[in-house]
Amino acid sequence: MSNSEHLATVMVNAFIDAVERGVDLVPVVADSTSTAKISPFIKQFPGRLVNVGIAEQTLVGTAVGLSMGGKIAVTCNAAPFLISRANEQIKVDVCYNNSNVKLFGLNSGASYGPLASTHHSIDDIAVLRGFGNIEIYAPCCPIECRQIIDYALEHVGPVYIRLDGKALPELHDAGYRFTPGAIDVLREGEDIALVAMGSTVHEIVSAAAELADRGINAAVISVSSVRPCDTARLLAVLKQSRAVLTVEEHNVNGGVGSLVAEVLAEAGCAIPLIRSGIADGSYAIAADRKDMRAHHGIDAAGVVRNAAALCKGA
Repeated sequence: MSNSEHLATVMVNAFIDAVERGVDLVPVVADSTSTAKISPFIKQFPGRLVNVGIAEQTLVGTAVGLSMGGKIAVTCNAAPFLISRANEQIKVDVCYNNSNVKLFGLNSGASYGPLASTHHSIDDIAVLRGFGNIEIYAPCCPIECRQIIDYALEHVGPVYIRLDGKALPELHDAGYRFTPGAIDVLREGEDIALVAMGSTVHEIVSAAAELADRGINAAVISVSSVRPCDTARLLAVLKQSRAVLTVEEHNVNGGVGSLVAEVLAEAGCAIPLIRSGIADGSYAIAADRKDMRAHHGIDAAGVVRNAAALCKGA
């Protein structure tokens, strides 16, 4: 395990390396150079970045135009503004037209903490799962993030990558190899399966260790590839446990909890399930991440509490 690294920094390094190996990549920002931490790219490749100003719809439209001209266009701005303000352009210009645009949703979930609901992105996965023809990823650590980005830049077609706004430690070693659609089982366990995406994978990793001390053997499953997703493999892994708990910094509707519920229901599998996240009809509270996650029960302590209760009743 290495020190923590900000996923936006991983993104920028991937862009620099891509251009150096000949990829005709053009980042597009919406006055979001600081959010994207993209200064090193600008310094190395002056004139290659396009800044459209605070105009998210123009951001996406410009990226589509660049892609039509043969460029690898990547948008880099905060997830809440990308998904909410440019919703129609993503749906029609990017997805419906199968444009070769890579959308990076920075500072996703409730990364902005005290800035509250205007700056929280707890519905981005739900929105994009409703759109056709776009691949959706939520990396949980720097190595996985880099490999997802390298894949996305080679893939022809729309991609959305949900990036957390805080530095994250590694969960994989140097031998890890990302595969689109793959289900990543970080720990085996038959009592309960803990399933998460993105940064909340770290919460279930910590929770599983504490549950083991209590005699509860928890599987830890990361779903970094939301679309495509090997649902047959996901079902097979879930069926090895007596209960399932999903954890996400996202509304409980439309995210990884919904994905798991759909997989279980469509297979007629009656395994007890609790979906933890931002509750139906609610917003994430305005608070720093530690307090926000504790309030919504999606920190390690909340996972332990809910998992223990679920195992007791299973």
